[in-house]
Amino acid sequence: MELSRRTVIAGAAAAGVAAATLGGTANAAGNGNSGSGKPVKELFGRLADGTKVYRWSLANGGTRLKVLSYGGIVQSLEIPDRNGRYVNVSLGYDNLEAYVKGTTFFGATIGRYGNRIAKGRFTLDGQTYQLSVNDGENSLHGGAQGFNTKVWDIEPFTSGSDVGLRMYYTSVDGEMGYPGTLRAKVTYTLTRQGDWRIDYEATTDKATVVNLTNHTYYNLAGEGSGTIYDHELWLAAGRYTPTDSGLIPTGELARVAGTPFDFTRGKPIGRDIRVGHPQLVTAKGFDHNFVLDKGVTAAPVHVVTLRDPESGRTLKISTDQPGVQFYSGNFLDGTLVGPAGHTYRQGDGLALETQHFPDSPNHVGFPSTVLRPGQTYRSTTVHSFGV
Repeated sequence: MELSRRTVIAGAAAAGVAAATLGGTANAAGNGNSGSGKPVKELFGRLADGTKVYRWSLANGGTRLKVLSYGGIVQSLEIPDRNGRYVNVSLGYDNLEAYVKGTTFFGATIGRYGNRIAKGRFTLDGQTYQLSVNDGENSLHGGAQGFNTKVWDIEPFTSGSDVGLRMYYTSVDGEMGYPGTLRAKVTYTLTRQGDWRIDYEATTDKATVVNLTNHTYYNLAGEGSGTIYDHELWLAAGRYTPTDSGLIPTGELARVAGTPFDFTRGKPIGRDIRVGHPQLVTAKGFDHNFVLDKGVTAAPVHVVTLRDPESGRTLKISTDQPGVQFYSGNFLDGTLVGPAGHTYRQGDGLALETQHFPDSPNHVGFPSTVLRPGQTYRSTTVHSFGV
């Protein structure tokens, strides 16, 4: 199937550029060139037990997305530059074995709990739960066999001018140490405008904690093209959560003003990344939760703009979540090879994970991540691409 291209609208007037956000969205007008069509399914590989893993290809509004049933992984995300040239702007692999063996969570759906929980332990309603520990003494991204390792049931759909995938996974009571049977649904939608929208839902039969997110690594110049240090980043966050030596939040909500963590006016990521700030030394770069000024909101609010000055590509992120984990690819070490045949080294991609704060179950001052029977966990994040 040939995935057609969207119309690229150049110029600041068309893009609606706001100086504070480093660039605007230049989406297609939604005409016959928007490239919409039914999702296409193909076999991507088989797991060791013979389970088939499929790849779904979507195209709409000029955005091209490929998703695996394994981990709900975004295997490829293609958007055009100011000249209409497409590249894959997400880091990943070209084979299933690499995803199964990998520890980087490239493109994955993360659960039950995105980010870290100290010592893999939390107490809820007087009972202490011990989780799977897979990051030193801590639990990271749901444990050793989190949602990123599961084969999801996928249902393609078209709705008006939108196309997408509904993905389902049921996590049984006690899986990775978490209480309650959690029924999760994640919907990926490509809109007529070329936006990639993620809607998360979950229900439980026992009180538990939930923090779902997506772990796509971006390089708007194209995967395998070098570092993201010249990318310009704006974050609507006046505070962040400092961490200890294990990258667990101390509980402080520190001000970013006067520190390398201040992205409130926008700046190149590499400008301060090698400043000898103790937090940057510990994390080998940025690997911190930024406290969004808006807090938890009923609907997604624009909180992030990322721009590659060379290609002109921009990414705007809107979310209803209270935090964004900004990770600057600090632990990419040159041993991983992407689909273009290039190795990934430190800083060759970045993640912007919309979520609740790390280790929230152990900090009464952080927004709650508790989900109880009869409640439905819901969260929405929208990615808008342009030049």
